[in-house]
Amino acid sequence: MSKVLLITGASRGIGAETARLAAERGYALCLNYLHSHGAVEKLVTSLAGDGHHVITHQANVGVESEVMAMYQAIDREFGRLDGLVNNAGILEQQSDLVDMSRERWQRILDINVIGSFLCAREAVRRMSTRNGGQGGAIVNLSSRAAHLGAAHEYIDYAASKGAIDAMTIGLAKEVGDQGIRVNAVKPGLIYTDIHADSGEAGRVDRLKAGVPMQRGGLPVEVAEAVLWLLSDASSYTSGSFVDVSGGR
Repeated sequence: MSKVLLITGASRGIGAETARLAAERGYALCLNYLHSHGAVEKLVTSLAGDGHHVITHQANVGVESEVMAMYQAIDREFGRLDGLVNNAGILEQQSDLVDMSRERWQRILDINVIGSFLCAREAVRRMSTRNGGQGGAIVNLSSRAAHLGAAHEYIDYAASKGAIDAMTIGLAKEVGDQGIRVNAVKPGLIYTDIHADSGEAGRVDRLKAGVPMQRGGLPVEVAEAVLWLLSDASSYTSGSFVDVSGGR
């Protein structure tokens, strides 16, 4: 039977490229999305046309009841789970911290941090060998912003990814003896739509001169790192981070 993988925020960018690579490598997929129904359905059509087993589930990962319903759908459809990619994340308009609102911070933390915690908790409950699972792998999407700070842009987003880094290390230690590996990928300047969400669609081109490799990255380059961390090729890797940032 194919291994089953849940990818959150799978309708575009890194999530969509991860889905394509995972399908090519034999995974059955549950693709989570929140708003972009048309985009995720187009992705599913392309994958299903190649014979891959794919379902979708609309859920706000920051809402516990919606996460629970998503995992129940996976239980019904597949009866197992082998991997989770915590990819869903948001950022907001570029701003100094002094001009940010509490409501903005709450939105960022609900999706980027609480959402990742909820999805990881439910994945562990299903994959843990202590609970009768077969083990598995969790890959969190962090960001180089956690180290760089994103001053004058989105300190709150950077802080949320710092929380993901701490969770990655701690959870890897908690579940290492339960057959579960936990790692993270830390993208740098990648050509995705998330920059438009912050109000600067051309941000990668503005900053790429500061990247040692002198270019922005592609979503598929991040997806390749995610798939390696999910695979048996990284079987002795846990609590680790892969920077996909061109050296920045």
